[in-house]
Amino acid sequence: MPSFDTVCEPNLPEVKNAVENTAKEIATRFDFKGTAAAVELKDKEITMIGDAEFQLVQVEDILRAKLTKRSVDVRFLDKGDVQKIGGDKVKQVIKVKSGIETEDAKKITRLLKDSKMKVQAAIQGDAVRVTGAKRDDLQAAMALIKKDVPDMPLSFNNFRD
Repeated sequence: MPSFDTVCEPNLPEVKNAVENTAKEIATRFDFKGTAAAVELKDKEITMIGDAEFQLVQVEDILRAKLTKRSVDVRFLDKGDVQKIGGDKVKQVIKVKSGIETEDAKKITRLLKDSKMKVQAAIQGDAVRVTGAKRDDLQAAMALIKKDVPDMPLSFNNFRD
């Protein structure tokens, strides 16, 4: 029976490269000389450090540009709150989303059931498996999911005929 998996997986090596390129640019830019501006990646969390909030915004802009250049969807980024750390420095943690959360998976399965398509959706861990009798039904389901769930960077893999 034909099937595919709906997943939310970032390209982590490209994210790592983008963070490293951002750190290089921060080190060479004149407006960041002598400041505490820095960015690092640890376990799917990007930590930005700066002297003030506006500096974090500048670092984030650089990071988004580098991610976009490396064709990583910026919807994978989940920004945290700005926190004060020792002295006058601030930091912000950005989580890199990976996997579909239970609420969103339920939303996708409900969407497919309500559409009256001849496909079945099942939640499997952090992915949603969609099965159907015909390949055309699966392609229509992919189009429906892409159209009606624009706030998540979903991709489809494991397509079986």
